[in-house]
Amino acid sequence: MTTNPNNGLVVDPRLAQTVAEHPYPLIFMTISGAHLYGFPSPDSDYDLRGVHLLPTPMMLGLTIHDETISHTSIVNGLEIDHVTHDVRKFAHMLLKRNGYVMEQVFSPLIVFTSPDHAELKTIAQQCLTRHHSHHYFGFAETQWHLFNKETPHRVKPLLYTFRVLLTGIYLMRTGRIIANLPELNEAFQLPYIPDLIAHKQAAHEQATLADADLHFYQGEFDRLNNELQAAQELSTLPETVSPDGYAQLNDWIIQIRTIQRDQLKTDAEK
Repeated sequence: MTTNPNNGLVVDPRLAQTVAEHPYPLIFMTISGAHLYGFPSPDSDYDLRGVHLLPTPMMLGLTIHDETISHTSIVNGLEIDHVTHDVRKFAHMLLKRNGYVMEQVFSPLIVFTSPDHAELKTIAQQCLTRHHSHHYFGFAETQWHLFNKETPHRVKPLLYTFRVLLTGIYLMRTGRIIANLPELNEAFQLPYIPDLIAHKQAAHEQATLADADLHFYQGEFDRLNNELQAAQELSTLPETVSPDGYAQLNDWIIQIRTIQRDQLKTDAEK
């Protein structure tokens, strides 16, 4: 995977093919999963996430099809899992304290972008609240439970646990979404993170820890949970999405659909 320094787009013809074959116009498509988080294994697939635009007539009936499109394919040996949502559905997800979709909007690993994506980033920033911490509490708890119950213990859920907690703490403290664990650890300086990442990257998705120090990791899980709680209580992020943020998101959807309608009308008149 390489990135064009001029525009930040990820340059890989196999990923570009996924964009080209999408049945609807895209607002953006970014990379999520282990590649975004900074610890892909050699056999990691590519998780592409984004937003598409359904034709306006499809939104007017009793039943709306293709609000979500999910597909997994193998392109020249590369496994690609992609999920996109229509703009309206995605907007509703943004308003529900959903850190996962926020990470997709702000992912620096961009496969496809547009001016509408740039505008969405500005609006999404106004939709961040202190209660996004609940997403990270819940996600971390799920991953920790998964790590703890398995024998032998896999490194992947442990890395997910720490990545999620650090993302949540950093968001509460700074108001910024960063999902990349190596980048986060530049701020937190947890000495065990680089070794865990190296272990996963040198092995495979199901890599295990033969000598996992469960007592130590439990202590770190509890400590970081407490840090996230403290960061949430001290955060300057708002309690709720601002009325301006909601209104701008609503106007953004209307503007996109209006432009699409006018373009279809122009094309029909030619």
